[in-house]
Amino acid sequence: MHIFRPLFLAAAAGALALPVLAQTKWDLPAAYPANNFHTINIQQFADDIEKASGGKLKITVHANASLFKAPEIKRAVQGGQAQVGEILLANFANEWPIYAADGMPFLADSYDEAMKLYKAQKPMMDKKLGEQGMMMLYAVPWPPQGIYVKKPIASAADLKGVKWRAYSPATARIAELVGAQPVTVQAAELPQALATGVVESYMSSGSTGVNSKTYEHLKYWYDTQAWLPKNAVIVNTASFNALDPATQAAVKKAAAEAETRGWAASKVENTKSIEALKAGGMSIEQPSAQLKSDMKKVGDTMLKEWLDKAGAEGKQLVDDFRK
Repeated sequence: MHIFRPLFLAAAAGALALPVLAQTKWDLPAAYPANNFHTINIQQFADDIEKASGGKLKITVHANASLFKAPEIKRAVQGGQAQVGEILLANFANEWPIYAADGMPFLADSYDEAMKLYKAQKPMMDKKLGEQGMMMLYAVPWPPQGIYVKKPIASAADLKGVKWRAYSPATARIAELVGAQPVTVQAAELPQALATGVVESYMSSGSTGVNSKTYEHLKYWYDTQAWLPKNAVIVNTASFNALDPATQAAVKKAAAEAETRGWAASKVENTKSIEALKAGGMSIEQPSAQLKSDMKKVGDTMLKEWLDKAGAEGKQLVDDFRK
């Protein structure tokens, strides 16, 4: 019996010396609920990477602003507290106007126009994020934005004094221009704000209305197709560069697939969410000619203000988009 013991110990020591598969773990904070189409797409992206890398890279998705609040995610990725994260680009207008080009009301008001704008915007964003130590992996638009409101509206004047949810500099500015009262409320806090009457109106996609069960509190949605803001998934460049080339390639491939899948999912979501709003008892309205004209004026004013801030870069972007 004693003769075998050293052999057994030697074998055990040999087993311990075998290389263990090194696994890299990344955190991906996202601001929206797990059942939102953006988050579902992100989870698929993470799963695809884990599979393609043979388990070498595992990404944990933290939905519904559970790790960082929406406005904090970009800084968290930049500083390396999270290696990768999802941001609403328009939230960062104050940092750099180009981020908010897709939040300009009535500049790009369809999926085709939104893709044209993205193609004009992307090289500029790649350069800017590169300077900040980050890379954009992919971006996906929300469905077109409409106006949720408590009572029927025929013109912008009907929004005067209404408590209006602002979640970006652009949505706050719309409130000012129509005479509404802006209240800052992030997506995760919206159901509570609606239930307590803190918010009586806001502009967003059908998708947000369904996620937050807005139809339980507000009864009208005006399909203004105002803009299609994008969520972008960004990665810390140093974290990306630390991956081996095969894993980097897996991340890039999964990102390209997530972008294609996400744009298609957004279109499906638009149709589905409008049906779900109707089923929840919401009245889906087409804006009157007067409301359209009023909101177009708001858009023109905001584009002029944006161009003043964005300078030559902004002019270049709009020119490229309108080519």
